[in-house]
Amino acid sequence: MKKKYLLLAIIAILSFVSNLEAQNNHIDHMVWDQLLLLNVSNDGKVDYKGFIRDKFLFDKYFKSLSTNYPSENSDDTEKLAYWVNLYNAIVMKMIIDHYPVKSINDLKNPWKKKSIEINNIKYSLDDIEHTILRKMDEPRIHFLLNCAATSSPKLWNRAYTNRNITKALEERTIEYINDPSKNIITNNEVNISKVFDWYAKDFDNGDIKSYINRYSKVKIDKSSKMNYLEYDWSLNERE
Repeated sequence: MKKKYLLLAIIAILSFVSNLEAQNNHIDHMVWDQLLLLNVSNDGKVDYKGFIRDKFLFDKYFKSLSTNYPSENSDDTEKLAYWVNLYNAIVMKMIIDHYPVKSINDLKNPWKKKSIEINNIKYSLDDIEHTILRKMDEPRIHFLLNCAATSSPKLWNRAYTNRNITKALEERTIEYINDPSKNIITNNEVNISKVFDWYAKDFDNGDIKSYINRYSKVKIDKSSKMNYLEYDWSLNERE
């Protein structure tokens, strides 16, 4: 209960700032920001029971995304932050609506399910990822999208906004590529995430080694053989 009242107090204090955001045509992700901060650890582990306890606030935020969305004239950063937050929020809703589950893949067709209607158009996770985000020609989005899986890029414990997403794209990419639980890149072996296999064309038109070398602390030799790690779809739940 104490946590619930603290969250309500924080949101009340932020209401004035939220109004300013609206006046400036910025989409308000502050509730999502606070839910993430309270229920996601720095290493991306999620307290799904905590999200369920705060579900009345989460549902309010999720519902707002169907009516408060970027316009055609919105900044690219505004659009990118909105669609990434929406993708991650849809995944969160799927998990907490069906909790307990061991994996998102235990759900019926999660990628194709139409989960939200925006401006009379219904969207699934695949719709958002493939027809919107990937068409923005920004491959680093793959390291911001979270599928509630252990091998997935971690869920950041802050909301993305038009002000922080440019920096976040760079930081999350560096973090993911150099995370030994996601990619093993040494002088002797190169075992990388299936993300680079599934979306190979997005990374320098398939030149994955060159792309990784931009961010990796250990550089991959062009002659090195790459292997793809088995993807762990188990739930990224905080123990």
